[in-house]
Amino acid sequence: MEETSKEVACHTEDSTSCRKSHHPERVKKDLTTRLNRIEGQIRGIKGMIDKDAYCDDVITQLSATQSALNSVAKILLEGHLKGCVVDRLSEGDEEILDELVGTIHKLMKR
Repeated sequence: MEETSKEVACHTEDSTSCRKSHHPERVKKDLTTRLNRIEGQIRGIKGMIDKDAYCDDVITQLSATQSALNSVAKILLEGHLKGCVVDRLSEGDEEILDELVGTIHKLMKR
């Protein structure tokens, strides 16, 4: 497989461990900000449980955190479709479609 600036492929059993995506800096900053906020939400939920908070309040916070994680997944999926998938299809690599179907299945399990 040819090495490109958007993706580095390794010739190992688990080639997914070496592939890379190159998001624009603004997208990386947005994703990092969102993930930091989610991390704070998780710490808050742990604190609520330690303080024996009312179950419904904890569930509400869990729901908000799950929604925030889904937003991150949507941003990543959009970038994957518009970047990696399009590029690999244009190179004739149709295996990306099977990978994409698997990714969508993972997302829909939620």
